[in-house]
Amino acid sequence: MVKKSTTINSGSTADLAFLCLAFFMMTSSMDHDAGIIRRLPPPIPPNAEKPEIKERNVLQVLVNLHDQLRVKGENLEISELRRVAKEFLSNPYGDPHKSEQIERDFPGLGTVMVSRGVISLQNDNGTSYEMYIKVQNELAAAVNELRDELSRTHLGIPFASLRNEDLIKSVQSAVPMAISEAEPKNIGGNK
Repeated sequence: MVKKSTTINSGSTADLAFLCLAFFMMTSSMDHDAGIIRRLPPPIPPNAEKPEIKERNVLQVLVNLHDQLRVKGENLEISELRRVAKEFLSNPYGDPHKSEQIERDFPGLGTVMVSRGVISLQNDNGTSYEMYIKVQNELAAAVNELRDELSRTHLGIPFASLRNEDLIKSVQSAVPMAISEAEPKNIGGNK
């Protein structure tokens, strides 16, 4: 008489575990961290002179601990920030209270008026992350819309459709991402 084995055949168990793992990996999605993509300027040499920036060329954006927005000393809703930033940077009517424009030549674009404006962003230590991201998105969207308008005007195609690296660099240089972010501090909650 043949003795029956008391052990369990586990050869197919390993195969089944592998198949379950493979199925889980293919059907599930892994969240990837996303951040704000910004290239920092190179450090300024210690003996270099600080560039003089005129007050008219700075758009002061403050976000307090209650997530309230102040732009150039006036209360503003987040939905208006993009329009105000675009208007400040492009200064289409030559307003002496908005950024100065200088004429420059760019390869592939020709002569373009370039803003000397800088957007200065200051957050309170208590500003919510959600509001911080909303403000960053609106400011970046303002610059991206200006780049798109320039590309459509001078090249006849949207900025996102450009494939020529030289043209992309020209448009980016003509409309720089001039956003300066100061370290958060206690701004307060008063409007």
